[in-house]
Order: sequence, then structure tokens, then C-alpha cells
Amino acid sequence: QVQLAESGGGLVQAGGSLRLSCTASGTIFSINTMAWHRQAPGKQRELVAAVTSGSSLIYGNSVKGRFTISRDNAKSTVNLQMNNLKPEDTAVYYCAAADSDRNYWGQGTHVTVSS
Repeated sequence: QVQLAESGGGLVQAGGSLRLSCTASGTIFSINTMAWHRQAPGKQRELVAAVTSGSSLIYGNSVKGRFTISRDNAKSTVNLQMNNLKPEDTAVYYCAAADSDRNYWGQGTHVTVSS
């Protein structure tokens, strides 16, 4: 089992920045990919960014050039630096981790971007 704990959400004005952090605990040696997803009110959950165990990076089209995902295996953390935030980035952001059997999810952290 893997447990994920997110931090760093909050309220920011458009154009501002936030940094989200997620720390994994439990059977962390089994984790392959770590990622951030988000879900806005009334919308489906979508991938924001992911980093594989081989350090390949994947970004959603709407955040390319503005968000940066990074992973520290020694600390079992994955971070999401979000710059030039837009009101449409408002959502609950979820940390996710995958091993060979299943996906694990954090509780989510709220990000609100005011115009």
C-alpha cells in the first residue's frame, strides 16, 4: 500500500505562482509513475503532469510551458511548480502514484485562481 499526502494549495491571483508537494509513504519501492491530476467543478478529472520512474515527463496541453513537475526519489516526493496561473486552473489537485497493480490517490488540495 502507498499513502500520499499533498500540500501547498491555496488562493492566488491570476499570473501568480503556487508550488504543490506530495510525499509518498508505505511501499514506495513499488512506485513507477507519479503524477498530478486535477478536477474542476463539473468537469472530469484530467492529467496535469506525470513523471515516470525513468524520468520521462508528460504534461497536459493546457499547462505546457507554465507548470513543471519534479520528483525526488530520495525523499519520495513529487512537486508541481505552477507559474502564470489562470482562473481556468482552479480545481482540486490530486497527487497520484502507480505501481504494477493499481493507482493510488491523495486526498486532494484546492487551488483557486482569482481573476
